[in-house]
Amino acid sequence: MTITLDDAGSGDLLFGVVIGAYRNETQEFTYEIIDVKFFQQDLFKKKEYLNETSKVVCKLLNRLELKPDEEIHVCQGYIFDKAVEELRKQHGDSRVHRVKVVGEPQRLVEIAYLDEIRNLGYEPLPEREEKRAKNFFHMMRWLKTKPEMIKYAKTGWPRLARYRMFNNGKKKHKKITYRVICAVCGNKCVVPFKPAKNRSVYCRNCWTKQKSPT
Repeated sequence: MTITLDDAGSGDLLFGVVIGAYRNETQEFTYEIIDVKFFQQDLFKKKEYLNETSKVVCKLLNRLELKPDEEIHVCQGYIFDKAVEELRKQHGDSRVHRVKVVGEPQRLVEIAYLDEIRNLGYEPLPEREEKRAKNFFHMMRWLKTKPEMIKYAKTGWPRLARYRMFNNGKKKHKKITYRVICAVCGNKCVVPFKPAKNRSVYCRNCWTKQKSPT
């Protein structure tokens, strides 16, 4: 017997990623979702989606009650790299194989992903798999009309930095300032640097006077 693991949505701008498990002989199918937060900001940079995928894979195999002699066929996609490493440690190299997933497992995982993005109110392109670039811009145009849905986009992708719509929500670095007392007039003022010990600090007016020629 064999359980096949596949994913859908990892290359799409919208939503997280669907991970599905399919038992070939009994046609049992189940899936879980890698939340979109793992493809945003710091979590994406740290590649936490790899650890999360590994956890989800274990959860799916437990749900299907993996048999002692059952083989595990895993999609070749990079998102499964950590999961495969852990599976081989637990079940041995001979039971875990990287494969190109086709047929029913692929179809069911794809349907699950399409259902999830339709729940957001987005209608996917019929030819999305054949025209990946067109699919990307179709999703981006939809997000432009619904900016409140950007929270469901994989904004951690470096290539999105060129688009203003994905940068507006990023936190700007707050300038650090220090409150000091002017060495000349004695008034309180704010400076954009940390004052050094035993060094006079001036307010803007007094600093201007200090620089002005006599």
